[in-house]
Amino acid sequence: MQWADFLANEAATHGLSPEQTAAFVERLKTENSGKSEAKLASELNIGAAAFKKRMAEVYEKFAKSYPELATSNSRGKLEKLRACLTNKYNGAHVAQPTIKEIYQNIPPAVPFEKFVGREVELEKLHQQLQTSQQVAIVAVAGMGGVGKTELATQYAKQHLQNYQGGVCWLSAQGIDVGIQILRFAELKFKLIAPDDWELADRLRYCWENWQQGEVLLVFDDVTDYKKQVQPYLPPESPRFKVLLTTRLGFDRTLPQLALDVLKPLAAMKLLKSLVDRERLKSEPWVTREIRKFLGYLPLALELVGRYLDTMPDLSLEKLLKRLEKKRLEHEAIAKANPLMRYEYGVAEAFALSWEQLDEKAQSLGCWLSLYALADIPFSVEGIEDDDEQELNEKAISDLLELHLLQRLTKGIYRLHPLIRQFFQMKLDESSNADEVKTAFVAQMVEVAYQIHQQPNREDIFKLTSHMPHLAEVAIHLSQYLSDEDLITPFTRLGFFYDGQALYQQAEPWYKLCVEVAKNRLALEHPYVATSLNNLAALYLSTGRYNEAEFLFEQALELRKRLLGEEHLDVAASLNNLAELYRFTGRYIKAEALYQQALELNRRLLEEEHPDVATNLNNLALLYGITGCYSKAEPLFKQALELNRRLLGEEHPNVANSLNNLALLYHSTEHYSEAEPLFEQALELSRRLLGEEHPDVANSLNNLALLYRSTGRYSEAELLFKQALELNRRLLGEEHPNVANSLNNLAELYHFTEHYGEAKSLFEQALEMRKRLLGKEHPDIAISLNNLAELYHFTGRDSEVEPLYQQALAICERTLGVGHPDTMRVRENYAIFLREAYR
Repeated sequence: MQWADFLANEAATHGLSPEQTAAFVERLKTENSGKSEAKLASELNIGAAAFKKRMAEVYEKFAKSYPELATSNSRGKLEKLRACLTNKYNGAHVAQPTIKEIYQNIPPAVPFEKFVGREVELEKLHQQLQTSQQVAIVAVAGMGGVGKTELATQYAKQHLQNYQGGVCWLSAQGIDVGIQILRFAELKFKLIAPDDWELADRLRYCWENWQQGEVLLVFDDVTDYKKQVQPYLPPESPRFKVLLTTRLGFDRTLPQLALDVLKPLAAMKLLKSLVDRERLKSEPWVTREIRKFLGYLPLALELVGRYLDTMPDLSLEKLLKRLEKKRLEHEAIAKANPLMRYEYGVAEAFALSWEQLDEKAQSLGCWLSLYALADIPFSVEGIEDDDEQELNEKAISDLLELHLLQRLTKGIYRLHPLIRQFFQMKLDESSNADEVKTAFVAQMVEVAYQIHQQPNREDIFKLTSHMPHLAEVAIHLSQYLSDEDLITPFTRLGFFYDGQALYQQAEPWYKLCVEVAKNRLALEHPYVATSLNNLAALYLSTGRYNEAEFLFEQALELRKRLLGEEHLDVAASLNNLAELYRFTGRYIKAEALYQQALELNRRLLEEEHPDVATNLNNLALLYGITGCYSKAEPLFKQALELNRRLLGEEHPNVANSLNNLALLYHSTEHYSEAEPLFEQALELSRRLLGEEHPDVANSLNNLALLYRSTGRYSEAELLFKQALELNRRLLGEEHPNVANSLNNLAELYHFTEHYGEAKSLFEQALEMRKRLLGKEHPDIAISLNNLAELYHFTGRDSEVEPLYQQALAICERTLGVGHPDTMRVRENYAIFLREAYR
């Protein structure tokens, strides 16, 4: 017996915990005799204090066998314990009488200290084996390469002293299990039953005459319980414990210990036991990515660790790139390492399970591998043919039974990263790979069509789990999209995130959509125009007006060339460009385009269509901004009624219409009419879009404006702050809506004579608007006017006149001399001049 194995046995005999055993073995190793406790603690990834505490507990337990340990100091205890154990190991009888030999045929195992991340499972396994009043049978089950046999081996070695009746290791894939039992009994106990007896009688004879004490029987790699285990079980006696390792999942009548992959930290510890630590520390991010790529599978980690050990000059980054390229076919994981007891590479290990599947289960595994590496929403309930549904149910059951698929909850499954690669490899080897991928892509396109441009909370809840898989199609399977469906995954992914104001997630999909459309369909194609339009709309929402204008103009010109002047897409482009002009204060240009879009939609769609309602609403907004309230009100009302008729009461467009009509009433000081509409809009937006949405922030802001106008300042302040924080979270610090929120809160502080707070916020709003909107924008004029008013109130008159002059000039250029905002600035300027030169 090797010294390390002897130490492991002593640890088990004296009841050390896994943590105590690790410290004990490391401290007593011959090669560690000159190392400090701090150094050994570092190698175990624990603190020096924790290591010292564990060794104190070790000395306390060994003192029951070696009383002299109780009277020694720390260093003396170590030397006395080492001497006692060395004497015992060398055959001396100083410490205690010789323990009788425990017969066993346990296969070789890795040193205990290199068996990491399974301490909890070892303890659970021991507990399960001790609980039964009859024959205790426990199955260690899991996917190939997860370490089932190694766990059983480690358990048998570490708990050998618990089984005075012996440990009999049986290979379920070897010769007849009954013959293996007879051979063990004959070799170890000299039990020889007459040859002319039936096998069952000979086994009964062995069981009846088996050496006294608890017995552990290990059936390794069971694939058929009824044939390989059941006929050979011992009589019902609690002294017999039966441990199975299997890839199969049995029903609940048989206790099981499900063995999963390692936790990330345990996976790192395993790599550290095989690869130089400094090498891993030099590329920490890549080390993490390699572990993730391998899915924390012990077999894969050990293969890669041993491979790296033989390639000392290979960088981890280069290995990761090669693994990502060659995947399961890379030499690091493709073949077994001759120094390892396990005789298979990763793909070979999975192939053992693959071969037990019927064709339907294999096909389903390949189909599921096309989903992204994320939770997979998959249900057979939608299959109309009952026979086909039953076949799919059985296929899922077979995959689960062999641990090739994980079930998370009803209808939600997951594939291990390497099993997913294995199934993809098998699919690519088949003759119908392209057909399967085309069918899968078509199914995901159907999902994509369920994503609307303004998804409500119900849509978001229902479709969120599909997003990674739609992204997988867009990134890796776009070649299987038809020209007709080419931009659908990209566009709808954009809609999904854009509609939730998750602009950073939406932008890459819109950009990629432009690129894919141009590459596949050439520059002159309606889908290119659509892609440009969607990206421009995102830029408009995020205040990137120059970029938006350029793309809107491109999309409009392209649509006119390809589709002609009389087309709905042209009307949409006209409306969008008009929106941009409204946002940037070019109201005359905006009005002309809004009217063109409205007339075109009316001709092509007639009156009863949501797009007509949108045109009416947008034109009304323009009239409201430019002070044409009598023109705005009937258009807002038409848009509201039209949206209600066409879309129903529960729709974001209805909330938008209510909000806009309320804004008009607020502007015309009809506060009692405005308030209930603002409240309805806010509640509807919250119900449909959730709390975290720009439309909710907008509604909070508008209701706060009403409270400010009606002197309810404390209520206004609360809502203004909520709107500001929500805009910052959703849109980032640099956005026109954030500048508006800062300005509105500053105006409230001005009204309530909190001049210091007001000044700071006014200045922030002005600077942000200059950065985002340029110098020629009405909002710049409003900020200059507000700051001028504040400076006048706080006695900084020398700075006031230039601000009013700038504000008035911008208003006259962008809004015209008769606009209410222009008139307001002129009046404020005149008041200042009268007071200043009185």
